[in-house]
Amino acid sequence: MQFRPKKRLGQHFLIDGNIRRKIIKACEITPDDTVLEIGSGRGELTRLIAEKTDKLFALEFDPRLCLILKSELTDCAGVKIINRHILYFDIARFFKNIPKVKVIGNLPYNITTPIIVHLLKFRSKIKDIFIMVQKEFGQRMVASPGSSDWGSFSCFLQYYTQPQIQFFIKKTCFWPQPKVDSVLVKLNLKEKLPLDRKKEKRLFKIIRTSFQQRRKTLKNALSGVVSSRKLNRYFNQYNIDKNIRAEQLSLQDFINLVR
Repeated sequence: MQFRPKKRLGQHFLIDGNIRRKIIKACEITPDDTVLEIGSGRGELTRLIAEKTDKLFALEFDPRLCLILKSELTDCAGVKIINRHILYFDIARFFKNIPKVKVIGNLPYNITTPIIVHLLKFRSKIKDIFIMVQKEFGQRMVASPGSSDWGSFSCFLQYYTQPQIQFFIKKTCFWPQPKVDSVLVKLNLKEKLPLDRKKEKRLFKIIRTSFQQRRKTLKNALSGVVSSRKLNRYFNQYNIDKNIRAEQLSLQDFINLVR
């Protein structure tokens, strides 16, 4: 079947066989794993995953690609092809009888953040996550305080997970070729979180507000959100410079402020 990628769907297919095998090795798939593959495309990784486990659910939004997958994977009895968009896929409901799933995916660049946020809503059902993302985005995911990549999304992701870059992937490994290189990132989900849901909501509001005005001091950026009295008490208790900016604070610093 002749196929032309759709730019609006962010379709870039992994054509490098060596990188495919390297990804599968990094994912450490076992026969006991139930795998949810996001954006199966033409089956570049799907067949290799199916060789490791017979419990594979291939999620693909493009109906044309679903037809290709069904025709190409007729000999893979353990593969279930699902024509659904990940943002509208209820992982908890679909896998209600399965304790945890391993998630693997080559994420469309234009909706990477919404997909990650959606996955983390179902973190209790997920064992770990392996995703390909743009190189620059991956660097934001693993950024440290004080770096130019450190921001509100870094804090959000690192609150729930321990992200690790596995390796870099050249743009020439994809068709059509994107403008930037990619990385494979592993997200290890944290079992215990430091705050309850109410305080989590407060935490992320403070973090977003702080980074929206990066050039301002934390005290000025949070004016109207946290009282000067509470901020001064926080600065004194943790021996923090009163002229500090958000990008210099760690995630733990923000958690301490909420507490």
